[in-house]
Amino acid sequence: MKAILVDDEENALEALAILIKKYCPVITICDKCLSAQSALALVERYQPALVFLDIEMPMMNGFAFLEKFDKVPFSVVFTTSYDQYAIRAIRMNALDYLLKPIDHKELVQAVNRVITLPLSPTREQLDLIATKGLPTDNKFNKIALPTSSGYELIPAGDILYCEVIDNFTFVSTKTKGRLIACRPLKEVEVQLSEFNHFMRVHNSWVVNLNEVEKYVRGDGGYLVMSDNKEIDVSRAKREMVVKRLQRN
Repeated sequence: MKAILVDDEENALEALAILIKKYCPVITICDKCLSAQSALALVERYQPALVFLDIEMPMMNGFAFLEKFDKVPFSVVFTTSYDQYAIRAIRMNALDYLLKPIDHKELVQAVNRVITLPLSPTREQLDLIATKGLPTDNKFNKIALPTSSGYELIPAGDILYCEVIDNFTFVSTKTKGRLIACRPLKEVEVQLSEFNHFMRVHNSWVVNLNEVEKYVRGDGGYLVMSDNKEIDVSRAKREMVVKRLQRN
C-alpha cells in the first residue's frame, strides 16, 4: 500500500516514518513532506492509497488540504497533538486518527482498519468536521457508521440500541432497520458519547435512554425498549442505570 506522510514538524515526520517501517511492512512510504501545499503535488505524482495527515499546519491545515479534492482519492489517517474539538469531530465522523506521540500499537490498528475498509472521507464528513461537528451547535446530530459499502449517516435520535457480535456492531434504528457497522462497539460508543442520552448498560449493549419504556428488576435486571426488545443490564451497571433513568 503506497502512502505519503504530511506533517509540518520534521521530528514527528521522521518518528512516524520509523514506526511505519518497523511495524507496518505492508506500507510503502513513497515520500514525506512538511506542508499541505507540497502534499498536493505528491498526491498527483504517486497516487497514494493512504495519506498520514497532520491536522494543524500553517498556511493550509489538513482539512483545507482535503477540501482541494472534489472526491478524496485516498484513505486518510489524521495525526494530531491533543485538540479535544478536532478529535471529537473526527470521532463523530468515524474517521481514523493517531494522537501524538504516536503509539506503535495504535498505528498498527489504524493501518489494519484502512486495509480492511479502505474508505476516503466524504464531502459531507469534511463539511461537518469543518464546523467541529459539535452537537451543541445544533448543526449536526448524526453519527457516521462505516459499513461494507461506505458510510451511513444516522441521526442519533433514530438509534434505538447497539449490540456487539464478533467485533461488529449491529445498530437498530427506527427508520432504517438494523445496520451493521464495521467497527467494535467501543468505537461506536465513543461517537455516541457526544450525545448524553446514550449509555453502555452491558458489555454487549449501548442503549438510547430516550427509548427505554421499562426497567425490570432482577440479577442485573433488564430494559424493555420502545420496540419491545428486552436488553439485559449487567450487575455492575445496574445501580448506575437506575440512577440515570430516575434522573432523566
